[in-house]
Amino acid sequence: MIEEPDNMTASETTSDAEVSASLDPAQRIAALEAELQDMKDKWMRSEAEQANLRQRTKRQIEDGRAYAVQKFAKDVVEAAENLRRGIESLPPRSYGEPEIVTKIRDGFEGIERSFVGLLERNGILRIDPTGSNFNPEMHQAMAEQATTNYPPGTVLQAWSQTWMLNGRLLRPAMVVVAKAPESNSVYNNQ
Repeated sequence: MIEEPDNMTASETTSDAEVSASLDPAQRIAALEAELQDMKDKWMRSEAEQANLRQRTKRQIEDGRAYAVQKFAKDVVEAAENLRRGIESLPPRSYGEPEIVTKIRDGFEGIERSFVGLLERNGILRIDPTGSNFNPEMHQAMAEQATTNYPPGTVLQAWSQTWMLNGRLLRPAMVVVAKAPESNSVYNNQ
């Protein structure tokens, strides 16, 4: 005895069998070939969808690994910036300065080189924007300064550097941007 699937009734099975029996062999072959082609198309779409899902999942996992440390990296960058501020707060290097000041400066600079090298090996890059064109995606304008020495939109000074994590912005630079000097046209008209 042949068991019918639960979702099909006996009348549905009988009607399919009657339709198949009523077709001549050529029509039956054509119907089966059409059904086979439909199944092949569905299978191909399913395979393509599975391949896309695997690629998307792989990319999400890679992104997750690359950027999982983003919060930690921001904190580490803050420490690197504080180290730079400490170095900059030392008096300028001068002939005859006390040996202790020279040793402190050299020590801090060595630590900074080592620290920045460690960051770079782990995908965290520091970029000095001074002299480049202002880019709102990479820079945060803190002030504008009128000047004729540089074209408007040029970064004149960086209060902090741009920091990138594996090619993605981690922290924008805080910058001073050049602007055109104001014209004295009000005074010329009088």
